[in-house]
Amino acid sequence: MAKIAICGYGTVGSGVAEVITENADNIARNAAEEVEIKYILDTREFPGDPFEKYIVHDFSIIEKDPEVSIVIETIGGTKIAYEFTKRALLAGKSVVTSNKELVATKGHELIAIAKKNNLNYLFEASVGGGIPIIRPITQCLAANKIDEVYGILNGTTNYILTEMIKNNASFDDALHQAQSNGYAELDPTADIEGLDAARKICILSDLCFGKHVNPADVRAEGIRGVTSADVEYAKRLNCKIKLLGRALRTGHDTATAYVAPHLVSKSSLLSNVDGVMNGIVVHGNALGNTMFYGAGAGKRPTASAVVADVIDAVKHVKARKYLDWDDAPAGYFTDSAYVASRWYVRAATSLQQIGWAFDKVNFVTYPGAAADEYAFATDVYDENTVRKLTSGMTVRSMFRILD
Repeated sequence: MAKIAICGYGTVGSGVAEVITENADNIARNAAEEVEIKYILDTREFPGDPFEKYIVHDFSIIEKDPEVSIVIETIGGTKIAYEFTKRALLAGKSVVTSNKELVATKGHELIAIAKKNNLNYLFEASVGGGIPIIRPITQCLAANKIDEVYGILNGTTNYILTEMIKNNASFDDALHQAQSNGYAELDPTADIEGLDAARKICILSDLCFGKHVNPADVRAEGIRGVTSADVEYAKRLNCKIKLLGRALRTGHDTATAYVAPHLVSKSSLLSNVDGVMNGIVVHGNALGNTMFYGAGAGKRPTASAVVADVIDAVKHVKARKYLDWDDAPAGYFTDSAYVASRWYVRAATSLQQIGWAFDKVNFVTYPGAAADEYAFATDVYDENTVRKLTSGMTVRSMFRILD
């Protein structure tokens, strides 16, 4: 029997406890061994909770117990979670986590410790919540050279944008609704500023391209600047606005990654990924585009991915699962400003100035559009060029177009 400990009894941790208990027979069959919770670590008390008897407050109890073979980290952040993860690995225990911030910033180091001690450090739930994405990338698509990965990686921002598109909500009203429904935190900064998606695209880039990308290097532009006017103009371009995380190879041994709002063509499958759902597209040189769709967050979906890793760790308790990447050489990470695309621009300017700047544009308007501005789609330019061309205009919005 495999005995586990859960560190953090919040939304995901409690979901893990529920799934392990409810699906015990199925988990045992797939793991070829029963899986039993021995401890749940949290600073709080939970009187009357069905898992109250497992609660402990001192990590050293877990650390020193030789019966515990797997530690599940659902604390979040990079402080206590990092300390406990490192201590668990050094104590000879495999670790499963849903912590994207920790994996993105410290994953390479923690994987090295796991390797040295012949243990597993698994993190399927760190990117797409309940969407299987890491296993497909590292196993099913292993024969491909992956050139690009991109997608909707944050359910909160996707919900807000969906409300703006479908129900004509303002950004502030859609955010308030997301908070009321429990999709957004009281402090939604990490979501709406693109920081959460940036951590996830780092992990995907690391796995797809095999070199470490530091989250601090990834340019993250959130959705705070998206307005109802942008939504209306996008509709006239047969597009929807989506916040995308994107990583792509830019040369033989170079790559880039960024997060930004995009106008996504309605012909793209991603345009129909609405509400709190996530969608991730992986382009391999043999298979072409493959899209993964599902619940990218939430108690039960995320717990599902965590427990799947637990099953893997039980089955491979004496063998490593190879999820790793190398340190990046100097010059590997390139500036995303050099990535070319078509652009949507909304600016207070004159037709004459637009004509001077661009050889060809596609103008769009809608009833009720502001009289002092023009909106248009450009030909293909890199970001540096389009910013230079619009430098004499009062630019109100400028987003990439993903055809």
